[in-house]
Amino acid sequence: MTKALLLIDIQNGFCPGGNLPVADGDAVVPVANRLMRSEYYDLIIASQDWHPADHGSFASQHPGKHPFEMGVLAGQQQMMWPDHCVQGTDDAKFHPDLETKLFDYVQKKGENRTVDSYSAFRDNDRAALTGLGQYLVGKGVADLDIMGLATDYCVRFSALDARDMLPNVTVRLIADGCRGIDPQGVVQTLADLREAGVEIIDSGAIAP
Repeated sequence: MTKALLLIDIQNGFCPGGNLPVADGDAVVPVANRLMRSEYYDLIIASQDWHPADHGSFASQHPGKHPFEMGVLAGQQQMMWPDHCVQGTDDAKFHPDLETKLFDYVQKKGENRTVDSYSAFRDNDRAALTGLGQYLVGKGVADLDIMGLATDYCVRFSALDARDMLPNVTVRLIADGCRGIDPQGVVQTLADLREAGVEIIDSGAIAP
């Protein structure tokens, strides 16, 4: 039974000093490294936000809008973000302390400027797939553990999509390997994930 670890967006842009920093975001790096080195997993996958410079979720692309205001993108309500994780920039690189040599596969996301992509599995309009689901099925993954940044956005949507798109796969969230943007959003996310059938665990259960 193939066990996989999915690291969500552990990039400079979401860590202190980045363009869209998550408080204490870099604290997930040692957790990720410890889990990758544990030899518990058969596959290590990392998602990478990879936006064009004119991505429609950026407040800079909407005159009069400011980061963290609500706006509209492709007819849907959309949080306006600071420019972040632009393709080819240092902001989009994985955190320098993350042991990327242990990755088996990297899934880029957010390349379509007309729609945002929180999930590593599909765009927010739920129309375009990234191919990650098909990759995991092809590898025979039966158990999928998820961690990374940020709990209440990209981790949340990735875990929910994993449950929805991979009904035969056990999905777990490694809580101490995540950090969120909004504390209330994190609490709600954990409740919603449990309701969806995602087990919430601590990394110590895998690699003390």
